[in-house]
Amino acid sequence: MSKLFGTDGIRGVANTELTPELAFKVGRAAAYILSNGENGKVLVGKDTRASGDMLESALVAGITSMGLDVVLLGIIPTPAVAYLTRKYSALAGVVISASHNPGEYNGIKFFDNKGLKLPDEMEDKIEEIVKDSKELDTHRPTGERIGRVNIEKNSSTDYKEYLKSTINIDLTGMKIAMDCGHGALYNIGPEIIRELNGQVVVVNDTPDGMNINRKCGSTNPDIIKNLVIEEKADMGISFDGDGDRIIAVDNKGNLVDGDHILAICATHLKEKDKLPNNTVVGTVMTNMGLDIYLKENGMDIVKTSVGDRYVLEEMLKSGYVIGGEQSGHIIFLDYNTTGDGLATGLHLLEVIQETGKSLNDLNKLMTNYPQVLVNAKVDNDKKYKYLEDEVIKEEIEKIEEIFHGQGRVVIRPSGTEPLVRVMIEGKNQEEITTIAKNLAQTIEKRIG
Repeated sequence: MSKLFGTDGIRGVANTELTPELAFKVGRAAAYILSNGENGKVLVGKDTRASGDMLESALVAGITSMGLDVVLLGIIPTPAVAYLTRKYSALAGVVISASHNPGEYNGIKFFDNKGLKLPDEMEDKIEEIVKDSKELDTHRPTGERIGRVNIEKNSSTDYKEYLKSTINIDLTGMKIAMDCGHGALYNIGPEIIRELNGQVVVVNDTPDGMNINRKCGSTNPDIIKNLVIEEKADMGISFDGDGDRIIAVDNKGNLVDGDHILAICATHLKEKDKLPNNTVVGTVMTNMGLDIYLKENGMDIVKTSVGDRYVLEEMLKSGYVIGGEQSGHIIFLDYNTTGDGLATGLHLLEVIQETGKSLNDLNKLMTNYPQVLVNAKVDNDKKYKYLEDEVIKEEIEKIEEIFHGQGRVVIRPSGTEPLVRVMIEGKNQEEITTIAKNLAQTIEKRIG
């Protein structure tokens, strides 16, 4: 068995790679590790994928077989599970979702009792037990000690009310365009805008079990760009399948990615004296334009490996309150322990209202350096071989010499797909595009 946990839980094609048999074993192993011998309950939420029911049944059977109760939250975004795990005093929370991946994929990711993603060593322990379950052979509760299943009908309402408690806005007179990506926010997203007195124009809010992320949502921003322009909306919001990331669009139809959102929200926090150490947390993929903007305006940035879990770890360690990724995972640590697309959209609306500026004006705070991302197709077991290949290493060194500090190369194996991502950043778009394609081809030829 290859390594189960990637950068964001377990993920694969449902019923071939991520089977119900595996989900059952993961449920047993996770219940054993996360309970630490205690009784209690585990929350389980899911997105709109057809395979969610199958995997939920298997996972729940595994958890209850270890004597823990399960509370089913239904279709609900990932950040809601993180919050509700704390609110309902659960031992753990589980999300069945493959985030931005196509409908045939699914995944399983866990939160501990504080709503935090599990540390690597805990995931490794769960994985060990899945591969060799002898340690669980003596843990077979019977009779009344077997776990029970309950359905929580107020989960969506509790999450919405919490989000509304974190902001102070009235959206009367504002029009919001929204692309739900046929995902977990297809109901909650539009509802909360209406409850805040805003007008919302919604697309891709009719999930059928397989259309999640299909040419829509945060990875396909042209839809929300066009909708904003057609509807003359004040802002556009586009979510991924599990609702933990956002891509926004300003009132002129321009993209507002995670880096620009960090610039906007960090500046607002600094002005309100709510930005500890005047520092933002980003990743190695963060655009150089954000570095330059923050430095020019009395702020710093700390960079981590790609993955919102690593951003969060740095925030918790150093006491920072805002961090995120270019892809739209934005964490406001004062309010939640994971990226939250809907919460981020609401915070942007709050900045618009409090500053009196349009999102287009706010979007001009930072200027992007041209950036290109090209994927090299590589077998999963060879993704890290580029570190050992002398030809690839020499090619990277040559590119960095050409840039003379005015650009950079970032090579990153995907945590969920058989790809090595090649990111090149510099001043000339045409030049960096050619360089990125050539380097990706070299990687494929050498280790693909």
